[in-house]
Amino acid sequence: MPTALAHVPLRKIVRAIADAAERWSDGDFPPRVRVLDAIAARTGYSLPVVEYALDRLFFSLTQAALEDAIRGELGSLEVLDGFVDRPDAPSTFASPVGSVCIVSSRTTIGVAILPAVFALCAKCDVVVKDREDLLVSAFFETLREELDEFGTAAHAQSWSSGDEGAPSFSAFDAVVAFGSNDALDAIAARCGARTQFTGYGARASAGYVTRESIGDPERAKTIARGAARDLVLYESEGCLSLHVLFVEGEPDDEACAAFLQKLAAALDEAAIEFPAGTLDAAKSAQTSQAHRLAAFRAAGGRGAVYGTPGAHALVVEPPESEPPAFLPRTLGVHFVASPQQASAYLRAHALPLEAFALSEARPDTVAMAVSAGAVRLTRFGELQHPPAAGHHGGRPRIAGFIRWIDKDF
Repeated sequence: MPTALAHVPLRKIVRAIADAAERWSDGDFPPRVRVLDAIAARTGYSLPVVEYALDRLFFSLTQAALEDAIRGELGSLEVLDGFVDRPDAPSTFASPVGSVCIVSSRTTIGVAILPAVFALCAKCDVVVKDREDLLVSAFFETLREELDEFGTAAHAQSWSSGDEGAPSFSAFDAVVAFGSNDALDAIAARCGARTQFTGYGARASAGYVTRESIGDPERAKTIARGAARDLVLYESEGCLSLHVLFVEGEPDDEACAAFLQKLAAALDEAAIEFPAGTLDAAKSAQTSQAHRLAAFRAAGGRGAVYGTPGAHALVVEPPESEPPAFLPRTLGVHFVASPQQASAYLRAHALPLEAFALSEARPDTVAMAVSAGAVRLTRFGELQHPPAAGHHGGRPRIAGFIRWIDKDF
């Protein structure tokens, strides 16, 4: 059976999505205003952080960005409009995989919207498991206002795994899920043999600052500001937060000491621009305990702590035997002699990396980041701002939602 968008020209679909996203890019757009407090209540993030997340999400969904992403993966837009009978037409065309279910994660704001958008561009029928704030439901309503066919093609609903009305994953042609590794395993087990499953589990992001970078005071200040923003946004949750920072040099070097001061000051500034959210009691206790332990080590002459204990902190030279803390606004800073030392730390703790911020694209730092498994290299301050066409988790945006059809006749 054809999908609801099967006969709608791709450019019309893309234009409708971009127009809906443009409306959501307006901070005064009524549906956006209505969900703002609900998102803050669900995530515990402060309102400035939620506003930033919505801006970053919807600003990226332009017609040009979507079309560029599709061309980049599929070669052209025409392959998604079915059989084309002309001499210069592609020898293959694309058909939607069919029905797609997307399961949102608890933390990242609007994480299901990008895969849903590309599944719709692939002309699939889409069902999204929405969160309590109903952001996806509200955005899909705007899509329906832009193009009637979205009324049949795009649906969002909330359910728990034990709900009687929860959809069966085995009924879908493809399932995309975000969440913990245990949650993904449970979802995969409920998919049928014919269901294509794609899971996005827990990952981390890292940063590397070279000697040359901290040797330039203005450049070091810019890097510090970017790193601080990468840390505080979304309470350091999610795979794009800065979880560990490597700095070339020795902590008692004048340039390194100055950089730590700049980083601490930038963290204080970032905390003003993006105030801390509301932590649950358990996470708050864990954070305070980790900060007290770091302060105790520093008092004994091992490492140092910068920042406001219990709120945000730079833990300098934490034990190499320990993985990153993965706590809100808490960053471990490791001084290293070379990229190889950073690579050894990442290997020792088997950290699956999403992104790596580099202060400069030096050949050895790039090689280290790639060999460590990072799927995106970027500048400090840009970790939390991936491009719409970026391959999240190293996977394509749209190619997984189509089947190639050969015109072999």
